[in-house]
Amino acid sequence: MEQPSCCPTVEFDRSKLMIRIEVTLNADPTAIGPVVEGIMEMARRLECASGKEFEIETALREALANAIIHGCKNDPSKKVQCCVGCDEEHGMLIVVRDPGSGFDPFAIPNPCHGENIFSNHGRGIYLINQLMDEVKFERNGTEIHMRKY
Repeated sequence: MEQPSCCPTVEFDRSKLMIRIEVTLNADPTAIGPVVEGIMEMARRLECASGKEFEIETALREALANAIIHGCKNDPSKKVQCCVGCDEEHGMLIVVRDPGSGFDPFAIPNPCHGENIFSNHGRGIYLINQLMDEVKFERNGTEIHMRKY
């Protein structure tokens, strides 16, 4: 069954869009690199969020990895959707959607407190929140919206 587009249609004026990319990838960790590289190449070429490429690339990698590992349980038969939109007024918006059951983002332990400091995982959401200007979770946590101005 085809999933609906994850690109927000209301937020961006199509005539002012510098970039709009929709990608559906198999839930395979090896798919992350090529998708991120392609999106970042387009963003650099169009100077979308210029000077903030490191933050955007890191947050995108983390969001895709979380969708594959947690949302899809590393099942390559499942799909992850990624949509990127950019214009001068709204900045760069990245939406990543997975078919999982979701999660409560407020239940994620802070990796900077107590025993969590020594954990070898659990820093992705924290990093995304630190790197991006706005982060929202929709659809019961199966969809993350990340914005960089």
